[in-house]
Amino acid sequence: MANITLVDDDQNILTSVSIALESEGHHVTTYEDGAEALEGILANPPELVISDIKMPRMDGMEMLRELRRQSAVPLIFLTSKDEEIDEVLGLTLGADDYVKKPFSQRLLMERVKAVLRRSSAAPASSREESSQVIRRASLTLDPLRHACTWNGDNVTLTVTEFLILQSLANRPGFVKSRDALMDAAYDDQVYVDDRTIDSHIKRIRKKFRMVDKTFDHIETLYGVGYKYKEG
Repeated sequence: MANITLVDDDQNILTSVSIALESEGHHVTTYEDGAEALEGILANPPELVISDIKMPRMDGMEMLRELRRQSAVPLIFLTSKDEEIDEVLGLTLGADDYVKKPFSQRLLMERVKAVLRRSSAAPASSREESSQVIRRASLTLDPLRHACTWNGDNVTLTVTEFLILQSLANRPGFVKSRDALMDAAYDDQVYVDDRTIDSHIKRIRKKFRMVDKTFDHIETLYGVGYKYKEG
């Protein structure tokens, strides 16, 4: 069971999705606009946020932008079919996943389960390895505390960003394909495309360059994937 915040200005979606989530044993708090939701999320942080993009007062993008300044809580966007540009922007801002409207309740529940699994524990086969603190020169990653520092400065990463960086830093110098990074960061029942991984990498780099303008330790090998450069 998880505490989930649901944000949408469509009362039908609030009702139907709340019923579906509660039938899975979750506790759901609902809001109809981003400004009110942001205040509630920061006051009482949930395990997951599900949010529409187009809303009154404060839209989902602005809410996420403000939220990421203070919190790494996982967030799934509900987006219309014609909002492809918004998808890229949302991933860049730090969204963890997308579900396009109209969607089946079953699909949304699978995405919710996948994000909650990623945020709560590593897969059993790699849990021992994934719990080890990783130290690579200036970088320190502590999976059990979901803590990341660079030269002692905190770098706040979302769950998905943390898992991608962890996969790269586990084997510095080794190239990880986008498929391998998808496997590390996403449940095998969830489909994401190459652009999703690229957007997450871009966001990770941006966050590190906020504390170190010279950060260049994630190298792109065009047509192949990414690797973490140590040193």
